[in-house]
Amino acid sequence: MYEYQYASVKIGGTLGARDEHREIIDRYASKGWRYVGYVPTRVVGYGSLDKIDLIFEREV
Repeated sequence: MYEYQYASVKIGGTLGARDEHREIIDRYASKGWRYVGYVPTRVVGYGSLDKIDLIFEREV
């Protein structure tokens, strides 16, 4: 069985993509979590992603 954790990341804005997601993935990985994907949680404008949840899992 697995347990899951979610981390919200704001990715929109005029500056474009940031590296925050990489830092979050590295931080979770160092604690034994495995990155498995993402889910869009906020879409703006013409379908542009503004916010996502990164999904992590580990065995219980």
